[in-house]
Amino acid sequence: MSIFDGASMGILGDMFEPFVMMDKTTVDDGLFGPKAVYVEGAAFDAYARKDNSTEAQIAEQSGMRAIYTVTVNRGVNLEKPDVIKRVSDGLILRITGSTKDNEAPDTSTVPIAKTPAEEWSLPNDADN
Repeated sequence: MSIFDGASMGILGDMFEPFVMMDKTTVDDGLFGPKAVYVEGAAFDAYARKDNSTEAQIAEQSGMRAIYTVTVNRGVNLEKPDVIKRVSDGLILRITGSTKDNEAPDTSTVPIAKTPAEEWSLPNDADN
């Protein structure tokens, strides 16, 4: 159960959905030795909003990665270069900031923190 399930979060709580941390680990590839892969780790609730500004759309069309803002419970610590996955559609995001840099104050009735992220592909996606 998430803190966002309560009535105090209202509409904001309805926007949060399941995410998982993607933990980097090494495995033997059976041929050349160890290789880095990402595996699902701890689960948490978050909301990822894509930046749809004109500037972001132009940058994306020019080859830049799509930019998102990830909002989480103030107790969830996300820092560069953490990698997270949205469970519903498999969207992979690489954190490019820190939730500690943009937390609501302790006195806030909305206990959230935000951080920028970019759409990303896991290096081992080509193997799947």
